[in-house]
Amino acid sequence: MSGHLPKFFNLEGRVAVITGGLGLMGRQHSEAISEAGGIPVLIDLPGPFLPLEDQERLLTCGGCVMRGDITHESAVMGLLEEVLARYGRVDILINNAANNPKVEPGSEKEWSRLETFPMAQWDQDLAVGLKGAFLCSRVFGGEMARAGRGVIVNIASDLALIGPDQRIYRKDGLPDHLQPVKPLTYSVVKAGLLGLTRYLATYWAGRGVRVNAISPGGIFTDQPEDFVLRLTNLIPMERMAHPDEYMGAILFLCSDASSYMTGANLVIDGGRTCW
Repeated sequence: MSGHLPKFFNLEGRVAVITGGLGLMGRQHSEAISEAGGIPVLIDLPGPFLPLEDQERLLTCGGCVMRGDITHESAVMGLLEEVLARYGRVDILINNAANNPKVEPGSEKEWSRLETFPMAQWDQDLAVGLKGAFLCSRVFGGEMARAGRGVIVNIASDLALIGPDQRIYRKDGLPDHLQPVKPLTYSVVKAGLLGLTRYLATYWAGRGVRVNAISPGGIFTDQPEDFVLRLTNLIPMERMAHPDEYMGAILFLCSDASSYMTGANLVIDGGRTCW
């Protein structure tokens, strides 16, 4: 497909490291990269496997899956060595990995509430979402800075810009102190990624490394009907996103089409943050 794209969208031969690469969004980012001629390297913890069609696409474009824990600097350094040994370069980093515990309407768990939120969960969420993004940016971004060119894209959220409307998670019949809520750590991590974006964008501006973020809204993945209705009532476009609707933004930010863009946050939320 890359041969049909305008030249400034072409990623031919560029190596893109995608953290949390085996998740839903990671696989979509991978597809955007591969369809533009790039080579996606999907980094994830040992355990999950790619669906067969994604495996076939990776083989076709020369991409691969690498296993490692991005919360440990030694592991990230090892991943860089593995990428350089295999491809000889790294051009793009997409900081996509994050813990995102699902808050299902109907859950009676109170762990997500601020008053009872476990410190171990706080530490784990920040380790993956912020520490991991920092370490990968330092290691892979540092390599790009040495090479004098590269792109980092941080995957934030509309909840980096607005507070979660906890009403969409409410369950009838539960007292307030037992109502499920979106955990604090999600907002903290995603807002932190915007700070990281601006810091790195100015830090490496003279080294040829551009750093931007996207703030996506919620993706429809067969959530309960009442939850979807509550959420879509907050969105001017009156629907959640389809899984593939962020691919164009990823391609734009990773390619030369955004060559004069750094330190920015591209909001793609169906208009939710307009209200």
